[in-house]
Amino acid sequence: MSFPTDRPRRLRRSEPLRALVRETRLDPGDFVLPLFAVSGKGVKNPVPSMPGVAQLSVDLLVEEARAAFNAGVPAVILFGIPQKKDPIGSSAWIEPIPAAVKALKDAMPSLLVMADVCMCEYTDHGHCGELRADGTVDNDKTLPLLGRAARAYAEAGADVVAPSDMMDGRVAFIRRALDESGLGDTAILSYAVKYASAFYGPFRAAAGSAPSFGDRKGYQMDPANVREARREALLDLDEGADMLMVKPALPFLDVIAEVRRLTDRPLAAYNVSGEYAMLKAAAQNGWLEERRATLEILTGIKRAGADFILSYSATEAARWLSA
Repeated sequence: MSFPTDRPRRLRRSEPLRALVRETRLDPGDFVLPLFAVSGKGVKNPVPSMPGVAQLSVDLLVEEARAAFNAGVPAVILFGIPQKKDPIGSSAWIEPIPAAVKALKDAMPSLLVMADVCMCEYTDHGHCGELRADGTVDNDKTLPLLGRAARAYAEAGADVVAPSDMMDGRVAFIRRALDESGLGDTAILSYAVKYASAFYGPFRAAAGSAPSFGDRKGYQMDPANVREARREALLDLDEGADMLMVKPALPFLDVIAEVRRLTDRPLAAYNVSGEYAMLKAAAQNGWLEERRATLEILTGIKRAGADFILSYSATEAARWLSA
């Protein structure tokens, strides 16, 4: 009886061997924790579709960020839920994000604070920019709104601004607005490849950002396209993006890999709300082992080529990895 001379199982037979030859390593430093900021004090509004996630007033948001930081998570990204909305989303540069950024940087100077830049949470119609009479988003009139919000966040102390609106030319406009305001050190993480996905539902409930009519297919990308992803990534790099993002992550691991091949710039992936909610629901029903499944998903995203991952599981995953 002949036996194979090449036996891959030899290197799988114990955890020390498996760890020694592991190709992809997940670390708490790979994570960014998304947080939802509201005005007030002592406010905590749990999000039913996202167990463990809540809208938080600034005081409680600082506590949540501190817990993540102490677990090894180096960064957070902020989304705002304003008290007032209007057609152009003017609360975007007023409240609550500037106050949240300042509070976080005052409390934890070493925490990396990112601020999402988009109008959808702040407009009374829920779309990502100013509307024309026909109900479509006016790309070019939206750019100054994004620039004003990004500037406000940078002035408050944000290390990174992250435009997620998918307007053409937004990265160049924001870069110019920051540079002309003496904020040239503020980095831009562009949501360069953001698909019109079904996996955003829980986020829209958390951020109060669901459009009141229509959808966002006119500005977010068709999930069937990958050549377009290359085009979007290259455009944003040309416009001055320091880092790129692919969103969502799980249905688009091939796109993450494709953008990774395209550039050596830092690449993020967003493990979005619907992906988080699915896993939580399955775990609560006993259908999956949450810890193993979560770390497997995050490892897969990193293996595809992401340098860092935005994930609502960031704090839990960091603690599991450090245990």
